[in-house]
Amino acid sequence: MPVFSEDNSGNMDASGQPIVAAPGDPAIRQALKEISPTQIRQSIEKLVSFHNRNTLSSMDTNLASGQGVTAAADWIAAEFQRYSVACGGCLEVKRDSFTQQPEPPPQGRIPKPTTITNVYAILRGSDPSQAARMVLVTGHYDSRNTGPMETEAEAPGANDDASGVAVSLECARVLANMRAKGLKLPATLVFVAVAGEEQGLNGSLHLAEFAKSEGWQLEGVLNNDIVGGNTTPGETLQDKSAVRVFSEGIPATATPAEIKRIMGLGAESDSPSRELARSVVEVSRSYFATPSKDGSRAQSGASALQAFHPVLIFRRDRYLRGGDHTSFNQEGFAAVRFTEWREDYNHQHQDVRTEKGVEYGDLLKFVDYSYVANVARLNAATLATLASAPAPPQNVTIVTKNLDNNTTLHWAAGLGAPANTAYEVVWRETSAPLWQRSLEVAPQSAGILAVTLPVSKDNVIFGVRALDPAGHRSIAVTPVPER
Repeated sequence: MPVFSEDNSGNMDASGQPIVAAPGDPAIRQALKEISPTQIRQSIEKLVSFHNRNTLSSMDTNLASGQGVTAAADWIAAEFQRYSVACGGCLEVKRDSFTQQPEPPPQGRIPKPTTITNVYAILRGSDPSQAARMVLVTGHYDSRNTGPMETEAEAPGANDDASGVAVSLECARVLANMRAKGLKLPATLVFVAVAGEEQGLNGSLHLAEFAKSEGWQLEGVLNNDIVGGNTTPGETLQDKSAVRVFSEGIPATATPAEIKRIMGLGAESDSPSRELARSVVEVSRSYFATPSKDGSRAQSGASALQAFHPVLIFRRDRYLRGGDHTSFNQEGFAAVRFTEWREDYNHQHQDVRTEKGVEYGDLLKFVDYSYVANVARLNAATLATLASAPAPPQNVTIVTKNLDNNTTLHWAAGLGAPANTAYEVVWRETSAPLWQRSLEVAPQSAGILAVTLPVSKDNVIFGVRALDPAGHRSIAVTPVPER
């Protein structure tokens, strides 16, 4: 067992080095360059052209051709199939259709049995030993206006959530295209468009339950909902360089005993979802420039893209609102939500109209396609990085048998981790939002892996993550006490 001990001070900086951004993968960098605001605009315009994508319209029999949620689902499936043809059949295009039983008003928004269809495409991992691992990206393609059960009046849903679906589609298009050009991602990616979100997260809940029942090894879910970068004239507080990333603290599935343990350890901010959110931040630093405090742009890595960064919001979602990532949280999966920095509620869940000079409605004119492209690049970089990294370590523990100022960590290799997998121990002050220091542990023989550090476990939060020779890092796993 490696022992990194120069003294017994227990100080945070007694070992390791400050966290620095990974240099970035040239193949992933090339993929990000291929993400197109023009393609994203075309996708959003096409979704808006379906007039009203309310989930309940799947049961309407008097819709004009090319209108409604079913026509939108058919188009999304055709787009995924088109991408698959272009990459030589690398995508498996699937539909998850089911009948949602009535959930009538006043509590519910489904008055009669309703067909709901989720559409998704699977890009299987290139490494048979790791292909069972999955990372998923989603947005919801249904829309609504003021009336949640109105299926005829205009409900364009350009930002909420054609923008999020466009992110999922563009990630699929580009990463499938890069597969055809030789990009090998060991783990599997799943690109999704769900329905039923505006009726109560019905589509994502069904898909999450299906994923759980089928034993999908989902390491992370990226939900994009309202990522259009609202462009309302006169809006001065929107930040086009930032996207919010919401994540739950205590997991939705935690038992009373687990909650007690989490509270005792001060680990309320270290759920799997929150570690996924931290990974998003570290990925962004490898591929985007970050704004400095004086307003200039500081490069995070060679050939960094324009200034753009995620902002971690340490709560599951916004006040009075919900999103499809919650469905996955409820099934025990790590999931986060991407949302633009500042929303305009005149352009969400509103009938299209103008009153007293104020324009209402979720219209195309209020979407910034370059902003959506940056959100898509951040999603694609996160998907590709996590799919390239070895599986996160398993059974991570921190030894608490003795009163001392050192820290000993034990862990086991993750699913299918290659023999050349290294590990990185990371830690931060208990009050810090992001990992601050790290120490790389070279590949060790199979079995229980371990390290001892001269850093007091009482003063910091620890994590362990897997690392491949190219520098792709897995999501960090926080330890549980071992006695």
